[in-house]
Amino acid sequence: MEARGKSDAQGGESGLPVWRCCDRRIPLVPARIMGIVNVTPDSFSDGGKWFDADRAVAHGLQLVAEGADILDIGGESTRPGAAEVDEEAEARRVLPVIRALAAQSQVPLSIDTRRAAVARAAVAAGACIVNDIMPFAGDLAMAAAVRETGAGLVLMHMRGTPETMGQLAAYGDVVSAVAAMLQAALSEAAEQGIPRECVVIDPGIGFAKTTAHNVAVLAALGRLVRLAPVMVGASRKRFIGELCGEPLAEARVGGSVGAAVWSVLQGASIVRVHDVKATRQALAVVRALADREGV
Repeated sequence: MEARGKSDAQGGESGLPVWRCCDRRIPLVPARIMGIVNVTPDSFSDGGKWFDADRAVAHGLQLVAEGADILDIGGESTRPGAAEVDEEAEARRVLPVIRALAAQSQVPLSIDTRRAAVARAAVAAGACIVNDIMPFAGDLAMAAAVRETGAGLVLMHMRGTPETMGQLAAYGDVVSAVAAMLQAALSEAAEQGIPRECVVIDPGIGFAKTTAHNVAVLAALGRLVRLAPVMVGASRKRFIGELCGEPLAEARVGGSVGAAVWSVLQGASIVRVHDVKATRQALAVVRALADREGV
């Protein structure tokens, strides 16, 4: 069912695409589910629920039990208008959680950060992926941090910062703009010595994009998966609420699962979600049906 599009991802021994992340090789077929662990007081969907380190660790382990293939740990909210968190505060939030999860689980861990020092410390603590919402723009030292640690890297499309991106959601052709920026980021990563098999791209759903922009990008994922393996993070975002008429982020499970299934059907290699169990169930059913029909 997955990976209909072709990218430059390096194949493993089976010939199927894998993601090289430090000493890990993460298969990308079937598509992976990345569970979200927000160690923040102000995330749009679950701010404050897992702000305590022990509760964040317990939540991460619960997501693993529900079927998460990867955990993404973040210590700074990137919702529209969110204020910047200083580097030391971010590190204090995420490092104890990463250390504990690395000790108690075998799943690959991702650090959601735009700061090179936090990325380096997170990899030293047990993470193997850097999920950077501002690739090579938020911190000029990030490329060196990724190259020198050998971490997997997520390159995401956005404009501005979380504080300013809402003012920058204007495009002639949003799909072409996203594709061009991601291609430029892939080229920059290569120039910085980051191997292509370490890199995944993310179209940045909800980042400097209106609902119409998000829908257009998701509808055109088949175009983006030809560039590189794609991760989609649409879970519980505002555009789902607008499409479904649901103002409460935590009540957008059905719409979020729909977006995740659509993304995988279009070739996405990873879906980043809050609702791991519901997403895994939906994908299991769709895979069974697709295999039955020879899709």
